[in-house]
Amino acid sequence: MNHTAMQLLLAAVVVLPLLGAVAALLPAPPGLKGRDPGQAVLRHGVTVTGAVLAAAVALAVGFDHDHPARMQATTDISWIQALGIRIHLGIDGISLPLLVLTALLTFLCALYSYFHLPAGPSPKAFVALLLVLEAGTLATFAVLDLVLFFLAFEMVLVPMYFLIARWGGAQRTYAAWKFILYTLLGSVVMLLGLLLVGLKSGTFDMVALATDNGPNSQLSHTVQLLAVLAIGIGLAVKAPMWPLHSWLPDAHTAAPTVGSVLLAGVLLKMGTYGFVRIALPIAPDGMHTFAPYLAAFAAVGIVYGSLACLALARRGAKGDLKRLIAYSSVGHMGFVLLGIATMTPTGVNGALFANIAHGLITGLLFFLVGALKDRYGTTDLDRLAGRAGAALYGRAPRFGGLLAFGAIASLGLPGLAGFWGEMLAMFGAFEPAAGLSRPAFLTFMALAGLGTLLTAAYLLIVVRRVCMGGKEPAEDGGAGALGTAGSEESGATRTAPVIPDLARYEYAAWSPLAVLTVLAGLWPAALLGLTDPAVQQLLGGGK
Repeated sequence: MNHTAMQLLLAAVVVLPLLGAVAALLPAPPGLKGRDPGQAVLRHGVTVTGAVLAAAVALAVGFDHDHPARMQATTDISWIQALGIRIHLGIDGISLPLLVLTALLTFLCALYSYFHLPAGPSPKAFVALLLVLEAGTLATFAVLDLVLFFLAFEMVLVPMYFLIARWGGAQRTYAAWKFILYTLLGSVVMLLGLLLVGLKSGTFDMVALATDNGPNSQLSHTVQLLAVLAIGIGLAVKAPMWPLHSWLPDAHTAAPTVGSVLLAGVLLKMGTYGFVRIALPIAPDGMHTFAPYLAAFAAVGIVYGSLACLALARRGAKGDLKRLIAYSSVGHMGFVLLGIATMTPTGVNGALFANIAHGLITGLLFFLVGALKDRYGTTDLDRLAGRAGAALYGRAPRFGGLLAFGAIASLGLPGLAGFWGEMLAMFGAFEPAAGLSRPAFLTFMALAGLGTLLTAAYLLIVVRRVCMGGKEPAEDGGAGALGTAGSEESGATRTAPVIPDLARYEYAAWSPLAVLTVLAGLWPAALLGLTDPAVQQLLGGGK
């Protein structure tokens, strides 16, 4: 595919969601009809996100896979000449998979919402916010200017805030405010670091800053330290890195299903992508100094997230399944940060692979947990595992089987996508970059290995309790939201609710994630073949 066509495709991927958001707010979305205006605008959302996904797939097909380290589909136009800010777009083997993942997850969320819209204000606002969120995320992975990166990075905050605050569940206002305050505070610090780099180097161009003969040679060691510290704090909040993670469980628990899917599937990736695209190539000396601390926080986060999930999974803990999956993200993203901190091609490739795997697997899990709540009215593990609880294998076998598949993929079973990223991240920690303390990184690797064992433990407990059911009654002696058929005193037994198995629209929305999880696990070279040359060049190994 020629360069002009690739340019147009990348521009369409970034701009179409914005145009679609504007059109969604019109009295009637153009060209679409439905039983009512609400259905029409939901069809509009599916159509626009489908068109964006088609453009992203076409971009991937036209991508020069023989040269994945080279920036392709580039557009470079002067925007604010006085400040040297340019509209600079482009993709390489690092950003392309994230671009396609974002387009896929947003389309699946729009498709799911068409059949199962969360309770809240008008569908018009919901679809418009979903499209603005998609535009900001896609732009983050496509822009090559530090100022544009910051603008795109911030663009996603407002739509996610409203999705949580207006369409969320219990304590949604508190969770939405906590989300936006944490991320805004981190972003302010990050902006200072980005401005420091741009002003000291004389350019905001990320490609020029990352090359040996670019202006990054003008950045002193002190400037690099300050830049990595400031930029890293903002990125670590979004990742999220322990101990800056506390906004995440509340946001996930309160968010509607599609909000949780996009938050885990793509928004968290913006933070780790920033480490790879900005911190590693632009300020390598500063990154080298802070790498052991980043690895230490990542390793602690892996163990902490796993222990938190184990505590939530145990009987009588009043654990919320959605909150448990949120805490699992802290652990999984810890592997991504550990891989980045090794500053080796093996570790960084593992981090990028784990990014994609986490988006597929955790996106699937949040879809399933949201549907579980719709069926039972709760995600409390004690209620789900009680006599009136789930036992999904017997009552909805396909649903239970898919939930078990997602859990097994999340624990890193070989042959599925979750295995490769975590393994490569630990391999990178086994032999970190020159100058980094190997004994320290071996300790971090051991902690990460412990985290994998704990992850297997809590996920297997969840599968046993939810899919196989349990014998323990709810602590209040009743079935709560699940209903009863009498009382214990009268000797009556509880009647398990009849729940539907997977619906057709659920098959359509979830099957691609399951299939890609298997394909990525069986054929990891498809993704690593894209990322490795770009990572080698980014770290200086390909020059």
